[in-house]
Amino acid sequence: MQRSRRRLSCFIFSLFFFASGIKAQQGYSGNDVLDCNYPMKAAPSPSYLYTCSEPRQHSCHAFLIYKSRQGYNSTETISHLLRSDSSELARINNVSNPYIFPANKEVIVPVNCSCLGQYYYQAITFYVIDSDDTYYSLANDQYQGLSSCSALMGENLYDAENLSVGLKLLVPLRCACPTRNQSRDGVKYLLTYSINENDTVPDISERFNVSVKESLAANGFTDDHEEAVIYPNTTLLIPLQSEPLSSQTIILEPIVYAPPPVSASTVNGEPKRSKKKLHFGLGAGVASLAVLCLLSLLLRRCHRKKMGRIKGKIRSTPTKHILDAMCGIDRVLKVFDVDELKAATKDFSSECRIQGSVYGGMVGGTMVAIKRESRDVMSKEVNILYKLNHFNLISLRGISTGDQHCYLVYEYMKNGCLRDWLRDPSRSGLWNWTLRVQIATDVANGLDYLHNFSYPPYVHKDIKTSNVLLDTNMRAKITNFSLATSSDGGKEGPNLTKNVEGTLGYMAPEYLECGNVTPMLDVYSFGVVMAELITGKGAIVEHQGRQRLLSEMLISIVDGDNALEVLGDFMDPDLRMRSPIALVMEVAKLCVACLARDLGKRPNMCEVVSALSRIQRDTEMWALAYQ
Repeated sequence: MQRSRRRLSCFIFSLFFFASGIKAQQGYSGNDVLDCNYPMKAAPSPSYLYTCSEPRQHSCHAFLIYKSRQGYNSTETISHLLRSDSSELARINNVSNPYIFPANKEVIVPVNCSCLGQYYYQAITFYVIDSDDTYYSLANDQYQGLSSCSALMGENLYDAENLSVGLKLLVPLRCACPTRNQSRDGVKYLLTYSINENDTVPDISERFNVSVKESLAANGFTDDHEEAVIYPNTTLLIPLQSEPLSSQTIILEPIVYAPPPVSASTVNGEPKRSKKKLHFGLGAGVASLAVLCLLSLLLRRCHRKKMGRIKGKIRSTPTKHILDAMCGIDRVLKVFDVDELKAATKDFSSECRIQGSVYGGMVGGTMVAIKRESRDVMSKEVNILYKLNHFNLISLRGISTGDQHCYLVYEYMKNGCLRDWLRDPSRSGLWNWTLRVQIATDVANGLDYLHNFSYPPYVHKDIKTSNVLLDTNMRAKITNFSLATSSDGGKEGPNLTKNVEGTLGYMAPEYLECGNVTPMLDVYSFGVVMAELITGKGAIVEHQGRQRLLSEMLISIVDGDNALEVLGDFMDPDLRMRSPIALVMEVAKLCVACLARDLGKRPNMCEVVSALSRIQRDTEMWALAYQ
């Protein structure tokens, strides 16, 4: 029965693409695009996204129109929100970079539009959930109709009623590529225009120097424009023979938006800098007052402790270099008394040790993990973690200092590290393919944030299964930033180091051989972690009496003959009968891409996240059908 349904579905899709090739146009969604429950039907619908009219076409350059608004009104913030290149955005709008646009100014946004998942065109961006966000508000307010509520729900596995702060969503943006017929008629680009109140097809066409007939045809309307009813917060495709001009955009009548939440908001995990500039005077005054109050309290506290300190008492006030690391950061980091931490861990006894120098204990009624470090290492980790805020990165709750040691207090991860789960046979029954894909996606999201959305960007340098922790719900978070270093993202060449540190089996060739540090170092290490998730084996494997790298073995399997069969024999025995081998092979191929010896041939973490999101969605569909 399932096979018959799949064949019927494929037949319907084939008919659709054949019909699309004849029609050679997109359709207008109408108000259906505003319906969050609009189904992803057997035949693709423009109410979800624009359809791939010609499945062979992979990608193209496209443009979106976004109206500047509070918080998203500069070349930087708009390019981050829509994942566009800020310099290209500035060029096409004929402005400097950075630049703050007037309120409600139409901004041309260049994007790369791809036919992903076989059926839909989309430009991919990511968004980190803030307070009060919903799929509907994101599609129609934040993204102004450039995405759809149903597409957001379809591309993400999070329930609409359970969008918690810090979750990272994949946002598919509505775009399309010219059809063969349009290209033959001279059309080079399609511009996705977000429709406003009182807009008409003739008015929009005139502004962009396009005939009404061409605009109607591009959106599946008849030649009679009076019958072409369009609605605000939906989109219209404008066929262009050349790039759009800034002179074709306008400033709209003021629009009243709901006031932003009190908490600091983020665009894909990065602070909205333009908002800070607008409120610089007030923010600077409040920040200065807060800093003065904090320094005053700390000085008074230090003075009291110095005057009344009992012999042998350990001071828990942070030292100057720790305080320096805390300066200028908005969120509060608690300073714990070292005696409180000693009591929680029974004076750091082996009984409370979680792993290495990390101990567990109850502090203030909450279970926490306490890491004992040297002062230099602590200062570095505080300086990094204090600036980061992402669901898939371990959260630093506070610090403390003692006579010889410093202490970092983290959130407690109940299920320990990924390595232990992979090595413990007693836990095998709890594993399944869906869970492993989720863990891989979590780690990829954390790395994507580090590389592309933190400021400054960072390279972790020690990604491995023992540095991936699992919470109560088996969601993964990256930990141990002791080797992390800031990075320019490779824009100005690699950072070089003579001090090569890390774990054998996870370190990229260019790092081992030349000390070359770029985000691609983490991409390589992540490829090894994915290989471990597939095989259940460690990074170094005993094979035929000698040690071999797991990465080398997986590459030889994927690139060799009978790859599916050999991979089936090599993968974790717990997965062989309980996983879709075709999807396992997709992850294996992604591993091999990440493990490319030439770092220039590795995908970046954005591309990895996109690929894993597709695999995760297909995995969920497989699970519903077969489990």
